[in-house]
Amino acid sequence: MSELRDVVVTGIGLVSCAGEGIAAHLAALEAGAPARTDTESFAPYTVHPVAPLALDGQIPKKSDQRQMEPWQRLGVYAAGLALDSAGVKGDADLKGRMHLVVACGGGERDTAVDGAILTGLRDAAEPGAYLNERLQNDLRPTLFLAQLSNLLAGNIGIVHGVTGASRTFMGEEAAGTDALRIAQARIASGQVDCMLVGGSYSAERPDVMVIHEMGGYLRARDFRPVFDRDGDGEAGFILGSSAAFLVIEAAEHAAARGARALARLGPVASERTRRAPGSTEASLTALWAATGGGQPDAILSGATGVAPVTTEEAAALRRLAPSAPITALGDVIGHSLETAAPFGAALAAGLISERGLSEVAITVVGHRRGEGVIRVTAA
Repeated sequence: MSELRDVVVTGIGLVSCAGEGIAAHLAALEAGAPARTDTESFAPYTVHPVAPLALDGQIPKKSDQRQMEPWQRLGVYAAGLALDSAGVKGDADLKGRMHLVVACGGGERDTAVDGAILTGLRDAAEPGAYLNERLQNDLRPTLFLAQLSNLLAGNIGIVHGVTGASRTFMGEEAAGTDALRIAQARIASGQVDCMLVGGSYSAERPDVMVIHEMGGYLRARDFRPVFDRDGDGEAGFILGSSAAFLVIEAAEHAAARGARALARLGPVASERTRRAPGSTEASLTALWAATGGGQPDAILSGATGVAPVTTEEAAALRRLAPSAPITALGDVIGHSLETAAPFGAALAAGLISERGLSEVAITVVGHRRGEGVIRVTAA
């Protein structure tokens, strides 16, 4: 079996309530609280809205901007930032060979149509026939296409010219972890030299509020640090709009084109356990060992704040790395589901390249299922 290649991060694109770029997010990390908080638009639920963006800088055509929903615009914008950061924005040949992996939750509901259908359904003589007729006639033709995460991949290809093979993942936090895991493994094994990987999430949507509240996962109170949400009525996550993309490549490929390696993307491990008492802690313990064990300089946790898994995660991390400071991504950008893993990896690479850390571990424990550990080290 051939020796695995080192995989390095050469480009980072970040967008959230903190703004855009690595400097803004390192400042937010050091501040320890989200930069923007909206307690009124979706009261009683809090959300961390994305900072205003000059979309023209990464999505030049107004026609492209108009045909995308917010989650797509965030992702395409962050992907452009990552390509700029890596110095490949103008390299059509490299972008033509660059593979793409995207993790995101899909499109947005037409809430006005949904409301009208539900209102009419109450008095419909034949509810089934009424529902079928309204769904066929009232929904815009692109709605179901807009639910697909590969629409973001397509828009990245159209706007930025990244036209190598692509694959997409959707379905909660584990999707982001697996996007990174597969991208890292494909480069390490020699299948491809360079990839763009990441995701996006728009939290400022009534439909996602309804979905997560139905599951009992939302925190219906003002902001409180994630690991402090352990009292009666305190548990749950606060959603945040964000996007994160990384350009990753084989170390020799980056060196050959004279690119600076910001950090090394090490092992990525994921698992899906049955959420029995103690299973989260056991899963993290196994994943920690599988990715190298030891004491990193810092831990970035994608902890949700949902009980009891967040309490189990905190206990596991204190036992596994008692001297490492732990920061919850939710205390910086809010919770962004599929985007949590790539955002954590990108922020870790920034800590290494800009703050001189040697190793950062990222944990991603889903609110319902899925556990992951990612290691980022100095290149």
